[in-house]
Amino acid sequence: MMENIPFWASTNFWKKTAIWVTAGSFVVLIFLTFDTMRQTMAGSVRVPDYTVINRHIDYRYDDRQRRSIPVIGGEAPLFGKIMDASEAEKWVTLGKKTIQAKNCMNCHTLLGNGAYFAPDLTKAWLDPAWGPETVRPQLMKMFLMDPEGNARTYGSGRKMPNLGITEEEAKGIIAFLKWMSSINTNGFPYNFKTGG
Repeated sequence: MMENIPFWASTNFWKKTAIWVTAGSFVVLIFLTFDTMRQTMAGSVRVPDYTVINRHIDYRYDDRQRRSIPVIGGEAPLFGKIMDASEAEKWVTLGKKTIQAKNCMNCHTLLGNGAYFAPDLTKAWLDPAWGPETVRPQLMKMFLMDPEGNARTYGSGRKMPNLGITEEEAKGIIAFLKWMSSINTNGFPYNFKTGG
């Protein structure tokens, strides 16, 4: 005696459904990938272009959005001169590549990725411990080139090792950190207090 199986319970129906769901998910994934790339490119609404390193950057709480957001102000050129788009991109790219080459994420967090042994670097440019913006690049450069001689442990006892960072690499890292602090990260890191 043959049973009457409803179409939705048949093996054939579920095979076809699996194929359609997989194909549909693939199309959605492609769309989301391109949308994410568009929104995370330098020069988009949430990620300013590299010339933002020529501007004053702050991070303030917005009551309407209920999170901290970057605030881009007037001119505040990094290293004392206004850079055009290609020069700014060169410095930021050098900093990013240096951070990758020195494997900074083994100890630090950048944009939510990495380790928690050392301070989060997402908004490091705005950390009040670096002092006013007028001396910040010099203090950061001295620290990066000689972390043992310019240690900042704040009672933790943890120190950054000397990674042999050159002056040019240090300037690139500083440019990258300033640019990264301008990215709208939906309030991450939370409870961050800026030095302005």
